[in-house]
Amino acid sequence: MTDNIQELYLHTRRRSEAFCEPLYPEDYGLQAAPFTSPPKWHLAHTTWFFETFLLKPFLRDYQSPDPHYEVLFNSYYNGIGAQHPRDQRGLLSRPTVTEVKHYRDLIDTGIARLLEQEPNHAEVSRRIRLGIEHERQHQELFFTDLKYSLAANPLAPAYRDAPAPRHSTAAPVTWHKYNGGLVETGHQGPGFCFDNELPRHKTYLEPFQLANRLVTNAEYQAFIDDGGYRRPEFWLADGWSTVCAEHWRAPYYWREVDGEGWEFTLHGLQRREAQAPVAHVSGYEADAFARWAGARLPTEQEWELAASFEPGASEGIDDGHLHPPPATGDRGMQQLYGHCWQWTQSAYSPYPGFNPSSDAIGEYNGKFMSNQWVLRGGSCVSAADHVRPSYRNFFYPPDRWQFSGIRLAKSLSTG
Repeated sequence: MTDNIQELYLHTRRRSEAFCEPLYPEDYGLQAAPFTSPPKWHLAHTTWFFETFLLKPFLRDYQSPDPHYEVLFNSYYNGIGAQHPRDQRGLLSRPTVTEVKHYRDLIDTGIARLLEQEPNHAEVSRRIRLGIEHERQHQELFFTDLKYSLAANPLAPAYRDAPAPRHSTAAPVTWHKYNGGLVETGHQGPGFCFDNELPRHKTYLEPFQLANRLVTNAEYQAFIDDGGYRRPEFWLADGWSTVCAEHWRAPYYWREVDGEGWEFTLHGLQRREAQAPVAHVSGYEADAFARWAGARLPTEQEWELAASFEPGASEGIDDGHLHPPPATGDRGMQQLYGHCWQWTQSAYSPYPGFNPSSDAIGEYNGKFMSNQWVLRGGSCVSAADHVRPSYRNFFYPPDRWQFSGIRLAKSLSTG
């Protein structure tokens, strides 16, 4: 990926629009649940971010195309002002898709003018890069939200036709041992990171081991067959309450058709691939499976230490599959990136010395550091150059609409 900020900006913006090309006009307003957002809203909100945090404060003589957008497309920035109710984003038939695309064009033109006026402004460059990475996060949310909304349709429509299948078989799990000790975690180096990846700090780890690949559909089926959803001894108290209240019996997108296992995907309803990693499980399900398997979930520091010894991400949205494939090979750590986000047992909390910005941008991560769990890695709808060992994703433990999976860990005796 180019280091030129304007080229990276344009590449990212064009990519959001390219992801929308397979959509029908009716798809742009889909919102099947309050926690999802319609594709049109994603296009507008990412544009609002550049307008709000760059053009309004920095571009001379800037005039917004519509003052209503400040409220309509504000997500959660209380420091900016009011927001349209999140669960009513799908009711915004106006502005139209054409008007939102025009809005994007106007803001893109404004960013080009800003870069001409302020070519060496450090804060402008910092905010543009943050806006780029913010849009890439929304590109991933575009796919997970759209999948959830399409799945609510009994026709099981596909976002895009499936590519040719990749035939592979997951090898038996092997365990990689790590000595632990006093280790440093958190982002290092000159590249981009979010504020929640800082500061780099020391953590003491006991010796541990990690599974070399993710848990497969077949392995998760064995948990179900052994009564996993009927046995409270495997579940955290809140998890068991959720299982009972929501009547969970399998991962979110699993379907049974004439006694055979199927799975809803962005390619429509597909036969469930036994050796592919199980996806769309909650943190509670991941934790329960780990207990059933005689293991546990890793801490985020354990995951990051293991990832620091491995090559960077090379798979993800660019491979075009839009669904996590089986592991390939039987050596080294597999599926760290580009398959499923991996639940950890770590609570999402600030690192020692964390200090968010005092302005509205400081609301980006810091205020969400409560009641959520950290996930690491990246999914099949993540851009490979967007994720890194220190990247911290976070969701509430009941959440299942993300491409979330399971990597097992075990503690090693120090005796």
